[in-house]
Amino acid sequence: MSASQTIAPYLPFLRRYARALTGNQISGDAYVAAALEALIEDPSALSAVSQPRVSLYRLFTKIWNSVVMNGVVTPAEKGLPAEQRLGSITPKPRQAFLLVALEGFSEQEAADILDCDVATLRTLVEESGRELAAEIATDVMIIEDEPFIAMDLEGLVESLGHRVLGVARTHNEALALAKTKRPGLILADIQLADGSSGLDAVNELLRGFEVPVIFITAYPERFLTGERPEPAFLIAKPFQPATVSAVVSQALFFERKARRTERRSA
Repeated sequence: MSASQTIAPYLPFLRRYARALTGNQISGDAYVAAALEALIEDPSALSAVSQPRVSLYRLFTKIWNSVVMNGVVTPAEKGLPAEQRLGSITPKPRQAFLLVALEGFSEQEAADILDCDVATLRTLVEESGRELAAEIATDVMIIEDEPFIAMDLEGLVESLGHRVLGVARTHNEALALAKTKRPGLILADIQLADGSSGLDAVNELLRGFEVPVIFITAYPERFLTGERPEPAFLIAKPFQPATVSAVVSQALFFERKARRTERRSA
């Protein structure tokens, strides 16, 4: 089997991870492209460890960490409130957290990717978790037709310190709920039981205001196609609480980072 055939199943998830680090589809894809170019030049990099997926992420990590700006906290960042400094958790603590919580690697696999031992990996994850816990609270809309999943999401969101505006089970309910109060974050299932689309509902809401959105689906590979537009933040069902926590923190951080950039350029 060729190297391209070996890594093909893992590319959608590497792209998800890259976007979690950069907060931007274009930037994340550029790092993935750089990793693929490095693999073309040196196919032996794929056999650095026994598992191809671990080898691919390990190669990506070397490229990410080779860019100095990805590991530097600027003076401006040092002066920001804690909830706005999630980007300063680079390179290793935030990577460690995302590898375990978002990508589902075991501690040993994540340690191999970051070229450290398991004890160090655990320290990095704990450090990142403390930083992520400082995130500012916001109002969250949940679009989910499955009652038990909606309850799980509602409890998790509240445990993270956020407020739940309400749960919409259809496209129309989502539009009506948004009219009562504008959410600071949306968690949305893509396919709703009544045949309506959470994706369509979100796209309609985004015509009126900007808000970070996290989509939840049992088939993430259908939406990580490389074609635009596609969801920037995506969680696979069944999800782990740590995964939701990690992605929520990333989505809110990058939304605030984008707003700061807009204010500076205005």
